[in-house]
Amino acid sequence: MDISQATAKRILNLCETQDISINKLASLSQVTQSTINSIVSGESKNPKLKTILKICYGLNISLKDFFNSPYFDNLI
Repeated sequence: MDISQATAKRILNLCETQDISINKLASLSQVTQSTINSIVSGESKNPKLKTILKICYGLNISLKDFFNSPYFDNLI
């Protein structure tokens, strides 16, 4: 798994955990739904840290909490 795949899985996992849709996340984070869809579909291979930070804001978690996940362990 690479970092873009880990990021996509983490976003989907957090949405599932918090029971929110991608559309709702887009609204909460002030990131377009197409941008989030691009990240979770793997189309965006290198999402900006600023975008991830906005997503974290929408999920009400810190950037540290976002990356503190087994998805980011042992990346290649």
